[in-house]
Amino acid sequence: MRTKTNTEAFPIGAAIRSEALARDPYPWYAQLRSKEPVSWIQELGMWYVTRYEDVRAILMDDRRFTTASEKSLIFDTFGAQMLTSEGAEHDRYRRPVQPYFAAGYIRKTFEAAIEASARALVAGFAAGEVVEMRSAFAARLPVQTILRVFGMPLEAEAHFRKWYDSFEAALANFTGAQEIRRAARANVEQCHEYLGRTMQECAAMGERDSLLGALVNAPGSARLCDDEIRRNMLIIFFGGISTVEAVILNSLWALFTHPETLARVRNNPSLIVRAVEETLRWRSPVQSATRHVVETTLYGDIEFAAGDTVNCMLGAANRDEALFADPDRFDIDRPNVQRHLGFATGTHSCLGFQLAKAEARIALQVLLSEPGGLDLLVQDSPPPEGYEFHQPRSMYVRVGRG
Repeated sequence: MRTKTNTEAFPIGAAIRSEALARDPYPWYAQLRSKEPVSWIQELGMWYVTRYEDVRAILMDDRRFTTASEKSLIFDTFGAQMLTSEGAEHDRYRRPVQPYFAAGYIRKTFEAAIEASARALVAGFAAGEVVEMRSAFAARLPVQTILRVFGMPLEAEAHFRKWYDSFEAALANFTGAQEIRRAARANVEQCHEYLGRTMQECAAMGERDSLLGALVNAPGSARLCDDEIRRNMLIIFFGGISTVEAVILNSLWALFTHPETLARVRNNPSLIVRAVEETLRWRSPVQSATRHVVETTLYGDIEFAAGDTVNCMLGAANRDEALFADPDRFDIDRPNVQRHLGFATGTHSCLGFQLAKAEARIALQVLLSEPGGLDLLVQDSPPPEGYEFHQPRSMYVRVGRG
């Protein structure tokens, strides 16, 4: 039996450094899957689980592995909400918001507005101009979309973007840097104040068409209290931006760096759906799903102690050669691509995965239909990076050719 105290049993885990994971986690994942599929990562003080079947099994086991822990970075940042609760409490938080993220509702209510937003952003690009796609497009479209879902004015975009950047740093703060925690908590307070004012307006008008209005004006005992609404709206807001921004950028990176596939997709836009799915596998936007051990648990020959943190590495599972042939290759014809865990699985699978995929699909449709085309400036555009939130930090493209 191996435990976290006999660290000599985990030489790869002892050698891993967060800086190396941030630059390119995939070579480390391959070593771990091969030799230490469950490994104690000494620097981070947590377990990594890297094989597909192990990741899936733990995410499906909410009796022994929970999100409800004060050690959770999500709890530390946002407090109790649907991603840090289990059972009846989780269902009470998630049930009233679920209909607003169903595929049919998204198609009927938001897809036309998403396309209008995407086209308006692209309309600001001039022929021959070099555009930084993250700040000019990928970071803006999901904020505008989630504001529409909430029923909030698009003028709030700049505020929400500032808050988001602080939250992202906090949720990747596995080393516990205090200045990052303090900044995030200050921004949570500001966001709560803003939401509180909007909730008062919704209550005064009796508005129920938006997600926020429906929660505020829910009848009787079905209504969450104001603080519960604010906490759950914040985690929805964060998830509605982080994944979408990364999927858009990672999909563009994948296509730009695979020109034959890009040509196929441009000639046949119906392939965009498959390109997005393969990107979610090949460059998972969120690399891990964190769980906390409820009680001392023997998993194979590993003993997890009660309270241990177990990081289920989605990015590693999605390149498991036991399931995906030639997993390091970007292949939109992959027959089993939809088995990826890009949105995790189990009770806490991503609430907004249908919205995320719709936004990414529409974004690529708009961008790839540009008459002059877009060309990646490879020398100025680093590849995706990040051991928690994985995407290019900047992406420069030239609008139009010649």
